Amino acid sequence: MIAAPEIPTDFTLLQESETHFSSDTDFEDIEGKNQKQGKGKTCKKGKKGPVEKGKSGNGGGKPGGPNRMNGHHQQNGVENMMLFEVVKMGKSAMQSVVDDWIESYKHDRDIALLDLINFFIQCSGCKGVVTAEMFRHMQNSEIIRKMTEEFDEDSGDYPLTMAGPQWKKFKSSFCEFIGVLVRQCQYSIIYDEYMMDTVISLLTGLSDSQVRAFRHTSTLAAMKLMTALVNVALNLSINMDNTQRQYEAERNKIIGKRANDRLELLLQKRKELQENQDEIENMMNAIFKGVFVHRYRDAIAEIRAICIEEIGIWMKMYSDAFLNDSYLKYVGWTMHDKQGEVRLKCLTALQGLYYNKELNSKLELFTSRFKDRIVSMTLDKEYDVAVQAIKLLTLVLQSSEEVLTAEDCENVYHLVYSAHRPVAVAAGEFLYKKLFSRRDPEDDGIIKRRGRQSPNANLVKTLVFFFLESELHEHAAYLVDSMWDCATDLLKDWECMNSLLLEEPLNGEEPLTDRQESALIEIMLCTIRQAAECHPPVGRGTGKRVLTAKEKKTQLDDRTKITELFAVALPQLLAKYSVDAEKVTNLLQLPQYFDLEIYTTGRLEKHLDALLRQIRDIVEKHTDIDVLEACSKTYHALCNEEFTIFNRVDIARSQLIDELADKFNRLLEDFLQEGEEPDEDDAYQVLSTLKRITAFHNAHDLSRWDLFGCNYKLLKTGIENGDMPEQIVIHALQCTHYVILWQLAKVTESSSTKEDLLRLKKQMRVFCQICQHYLTNVNTAVKEQAFTILCDVLMIFSHQIMTGGRDMLEPLVYTPDSSLQSELLSFILDHVFIDQDDDNNSADGQQDDEASKIEALHKRRNLLAAFCKLIVYTVVEMNTAADIFKQYMKYYNDYGDIIKETMSKTRQIDKIQCAKTLILSLQQLFNEMIQENGYNFDRSSPTFSGIKELARRFALTFGLDQLKTREAIAMLHKDGIEFAFKEPNPQGESHPPLNLAFLDILSEFSSKLLRQDKRTVYVYLEKFMTFQMSLRREDVWLPLMSYRNSLLAGGDDDTMSVISGISSRGSTVRNKKTKPATGKRKVPEAEESSSSDSMWLNREQTMHTPVMMQTPQLTSTIMREPKRLRPEENYMGVYPMQPEHHQAPLDYKQQEEAARQQQERAAMNYVKLRTNLQHAIRRGTSLMEDDEEPIVEDVMMSSEGRIEDLNEGMDFDTMDIDLPPSKNRRERTELKPDFFDPASIMDESVLGVSMF
Repeated sequence: MIAAPEIPTDFTLLQESETHFSSDTDFEDIEGKNQKQGKGKTCKKGKKGPVEKGKSGNGGGKPGGPNRMNGHHQQNGVENMMLFEVVKMGKSAMQSVVDDWIESYKHDRDIALLDLINFFIQCSGCKGVVTAEMFRHMQNSEIIRKMTEEFDEDSGDYPLTMAGPQWKKFKSSFCEFIGVLVRQCQYSIIYDEYMMDTVISLLTGLSDSQVRAFRHTSTLAAMKLMTALVNVALNLSINMDNTQRQYEAERNKIIGKRANDRLELLLQKRKELQENQDEIENMMNAIFKGVFVHRYRDAIAEIRAICIEEIGIWMKMYSDAFLNDSYLKYVGWTMHDKQGEVRLKCLTALQGLYYNKELNSKLELFTSRFKDRIVSMTLDKEYDVAVQAIKLLTLVLQSSEEVLTAEDCENVYHLVYSAHRPVAVAAGEFLYKKLFSRRDPEDDGIIKRRGRQSPNANLVKTLVFFFLESELHEHAAYLVDSMWDCATDLLKDWECMNSLLLEEPLNGEEPLTDRQESALIEIMLCTIRQAAECHPPVGRGTGKRVLTAKEKKTQLDDRTKITELFAVALPQLLAKYSVDAEKVTNLLQLPQYFDLEIYTTGRLEKHLDALLRQIRDIVEKHTDIDVLEACSKTYHALCNEEFTIFNRVDIARSQLIDELADKFNRLLEDFLQEGEEPDEDDAYQVLSTLKRITAFHNAHDLSRWDLFGCNYKLLKTGIENGDMPEQIVIHALQCTHYVILWQLAKVTESSSTKEDLLRLKKQMRVFCQICQHYLTNVNTAVKEQAFTILCDVLMIFSHQIMTGGRDMLEPLVYTPDSSLQSELLSFILDHVFIDQDDDNNSADGQQDDEASKIEALHKRRNLLAAFCKLIVYTVVEMNTAADIFKQYMKYYNDYGDIIKETMSKTRQIDKIQCAKTLILSLQQLFNEMIQENGYNFDRSSPTFSGIKELARRFALTFGLDQLKTREAIAMLHKDGIEFAFKEPNPQGESHPPLNLAFLDILSEFSSKLLRQDKRTVYVYLEKFMTFQMSLRREDVWLPLMSYRNSLLAGGDDDTMSVISGISSRGSTVRNKKTKPATGKRKVPEAEESSSSDSMWLNREQTMHTPVMMQTPQLTSTIMREPKRLRPEENYMGVYPMQPEHHQAPLDYKQQEEAARQQQERAAMNYVKLRTNLQHAIRRGTSLMEDDEEPIVEDVMMSSEGRIEDLNEGMDFDTMDIDLPPSKNRRERTELKPDFFDPASIMDESVLGVSMF
């Protein structure tokens, strides 16, 4: 702890009239050291030093005598901590810390200032110390240069950027210390022309340093110092105005009552305040010109953000002085900064200004100049920036509605449909303020009216009009969610919405159109869902969050309100709109959000009966799938055994299903017995009834109606006759699928008998055979339905069915035979891997527009994903994936993500089998090329190059960890070599094997082999080679030569890459925490893992080569203990590339020697460069910092709103801080007309600043 200030006993107390400014004054100038020297007078009024006395308080000793050390008090013989340690701890009251320093300053200002200077140096992370000798004899620039030399350049961290609990509050404590220091010194010390001059000079010098830590820390200190001075200037301005009013009041008194001595005192006081204000102006000018105008364009984003944040505070705190276009221009220009955090500070600074409507007149020119930029920032790539830009526009809208044009508002309106919820919510608030917050004066008299006559009626209509005009009719849930926080009362006025739908319009009121009624019903449904579920729609939230007690209560209240209103109104709404499929579908979803207990407690059973009658009528009237499924879900929601209404609803449901089942059996019997072609009316009746049964079977167990038999007869007849209507077949397949699933659920949940399992197994097998037959149907829709259901059934009844302790279901496991697997694969190849223009059948004759293409692609992606799921879960053989993998390049845009994920999953299951599948896919493509072009194809042809590119892509999927994929890669090479030599040339051994060119493709995987595996693969290759083959050099043998070279390469190259890798890692220690100068370097494709091969060797010395290969005898030191190997000394000798049986070509050895020499020269040059850089840093040369980069960049999602180039300097000498005058001071100069033209006020001075 810093000791409490020891006030001397001879301290002269100030008179009451001399302390009218504040009770928090600084201590007296005991020894007169703080008296002004430049103005020919002593201290300011109220700050006079005491009468000259002895050196009291120190026992007559020197200020730094026995009781003080380094400017700090000692208590009980223990030295107190320095300022930096106290601020770092953040536990002491900053007031007492500053008071201690002020007392020290009054004893000896040099020692106290030395403490303060070292405080700033230490806060920058520098270990150097400024001594008293340096302080007396060296200039600031020399001191800073000395400190730079002593800076720890191997560390990139300093207190403002360090992590950890002890540094968590350092920045706030640091800023608080500066603010309290100025506040405590504001009545005398800051005017002594010594302390502030020294501090400002030091901070200005540090802010121009090449060392980032100095620059960052000093800029923060200078900006906080400026903020504190602005507060002092504001207080001075207020005191001057008060003094002026007192003077005017006293002077206006009649002569007899006028006090001349008081007038003189007020004149003297005003003069003193004027002088103080002039000095504060000089200090602020020095900081602004010396620090701000250079650092607001600093290369470091944090420094730029500090400057913009503080200038926003100045303009808000002292708007009379700073809120003008001379300062606003800096914020406007910086809104184009390339870093999001800086743009964010600009917007938050402006929000503080626009929030105060009294300041709007001063922002008019700025708004007109930079409004377009603010509007464009609503599309910023940083979501936080976009949110704040929208909030700023909302404040601009509140200040003046005329500023934003209709086009500006429309740019914000559409953001209510954004997937990012904060952006959407901000846009929703803007929309509400613009369109819904205004209330007509005549509405004030009808506040208590409800329903159609309520004030919200017009607002609801406005919401409907906006929703329709936005033309995004499928996104009502997103619109509601966007406005939920700001327009809750409007969106929860369901009584008004219900009245608009049911009641007749008033006199002179236009009724809602059919389109508007549909939109209102959809919006009403979305508001009810949001209130009942209390979470945003899909895509807007990260998952269901835990509700607070208040939110749970609101949720229950809303559900009660919804149920009480719509339990009565819903039957009426269904009756009115019963023939409109879209409206009915939305209305039928409302009961899902009811509190069903209210039907009983509120005695609303008659309304429940009315609802059930309406649902029954709708089922009988409609055949639309969406309507029927909505009816099915409504019955499912109402059939809840926990509530007393269950029996009532269950009886109604059973009666409906009974009628439908009886009707279906009767119609089916007549339909199938007709010997001639089925009648269209009968077919329609069968289809409509089957649709209803299928829709209900989706959500309800209809097993007791035994629907499998009739559907089986229907499907079997369709196979035999081949003339069954496609829609009947599609729904019969779907209904039978539901029958199988419900039986499986019953068998799984209850203790089933063996007979039940056998019956289900038989039905499932028969159903799979039927689906397999329909895979060859002439109708595409039928084939797609059969394929989808087959994939689902095979997935459900695979070996996965026994997981979770369900071994009793083992008899149900079904593994597809090879013929079924082949048919499934053929379907994928024929219906998925097709060109967009060829997909005419699935379009069903619709117009070939963009929407139908997207829908067709989505359907094909689902089909492919269903089959790939069978591969991933090993339901079908993995080698069937070869036909999928070979399409990776050709259909990369459409299915690349699905195929790549399938590769990844299959590799996790079986690495070796996955590798064999990959090489099989390449072999298939190679054979297809041979069949098309013959064996004398051109190896530079696009087809062959495409296969090589696919092989390269496959190689990249193996990653960088070669140990994990070692055996898989080896097996891949084995299969590839065998394939290449599989077909000998009929013309004899003097001609290459027919598939030899495949080795050119196989060489793409050579870089994935470990070095010793390359040798083993090379030996395996020699088994297939004759002596004559090794001597051949013709072009037709080039694939063999290139493959051999790829296996021989990497010996010394690998070792050298390890050396260079270690060297580079050792050389970048000091920069490991700094941002690299360039982006991620893409790994060279052909040499992707050359630098990593031998890194694995030293990690695991005793590896085993795959069993299928013979390991050659290698002369190596690999068996040495790893701890004895030093990379710098022994890596070169670990694996000498000395083939015992085969000799590499001479030119290869020459290239190898040249590469080694070049590597050694590069290493030497690097050492020299590093040494020169270190000397350059210590000499203070103008070395640019790694992360310095242009500030201005177009960061918008769209290409609109490009701005002029702002990368020029500024003529900052034209800018002076001129505080606003009182009534007796000069007027301000007018704004230059071209002040916002960057080109008119720029030079090259700023861009020449060197930053470390």
